[in-house]
Amino acid sequence: MTSSYPRKPRPGDRVAVLSPSSGLPGILPLPYELGLRRLREDFGLEPVEYPGTRTMGSTPQERAADLHAAFADPEIKAVIASIGGDDQITVLPHLDRDLLRANPKPFFGYSDNTNLLVFLDNLGIVGYHGGSVMVEFGRPGALHPQTAESLRAALFIHGDYELSPAKESGSVNRPWEDPRTFDDEPELLPADGWTWHNADRTVEGAGWGGNVEILAWMLMADREILPPEAYEGRVLFLETSEEMPRADEVYRILRNMGERGLLRRFPALLMARAKNWSFEQPLDADAGALYGRRQREAVLRALAEYAPDTMAVFDVDCGHTDPQVIIPFGGRIRVDGTARRITVTY
Repeated sequence: MTSSYPRKPRPGDRVAVLSPSSGLPGILPLPYELGLRRLREDFGLEPVEYPGTRTMGSTPQERAADLHAAFADPEIKAVIASIGGDDQITVLPHLDRDLLRANPKPFFGYSDNTNLLVFLDNLGIVGYHGGSVMVEFGRPGALHPQTAESLRAALFIHGDYELSPAKESGSVNRPWEDPRTFDDEPELLPADGWTWHNADRTVEGAGWGGNVEILAWMLMADREILPPEAYEGRVLFLETSEEMPRADEVYRILRNMGERGLLRRFPALLMARAKNWSFEQPLDADAGALYGRRQREAVLRALAEYAPDTMAVFDVDCGHTDPQVIIPFGGRIRVDGTARRITVTY
């Protein structure tokens, strides 16, 4: 299936802010309100909330109703997730495919929102992996310039955008309950550039992927995952969450994708820089670097066994780390191994 790009919003337009997963805006308002303010003041957009946006524990049916209302409203020009979560898979059976297909709009989200991005991709609608209101728009201190530039291009421009590796990156968060968190920008550490594997060619294809853990759940539930041949020639992109899955678990998930015949269908993989700190696992810099290296080794092991010819780029800033660049889900990605360049089409 060839996906099409929905029409982009323009400054002054109304955009829906939804919580298709967790209603965290209702209990952690500080980053959420900051994100809304930046949508208005920095991007010139008018955010519109829905009944479930600030509601923890809303039912899958209620969250589906919010999505339907946002997509069906001709005054809404884009839909942006407030945050991720862990149960969006339960919303998918309640979605009206015909309604969403008839009213395509840019959808921004990642992590648990992988569910909805895969769903929209199956309808032929390009989505945008990244850019949640509470995390990227609501970043303490200021938006990261690299994130802001990518967000602005993905929101407003249809055209090519060349990605570049971050010179600094961070995984450490401070508590959102504390107003002092938002006085200063997060601390970042010097970041290594991209690491290339099998970089002897150019691959161009439509993007597919998202969060590794969520894709694993979708595979287990046999929900919205197409037969392997449907992904032939596409560019896979993957990232891991703040739950920081062990390297052996990442390997097992990719092994199972390989056993299903999926991995070898993708001629290129963009592997995100690993989130290597959480409140439950507050790793220091050395331990965090080791976590990232072990994850890379796990991915390379799976590729060696199931997709030995696949080109891979590691430490692309398209996951749970700061800064973050937007990846078009279903949109064009060009991976030029010889020139060491990655270009996406927003």
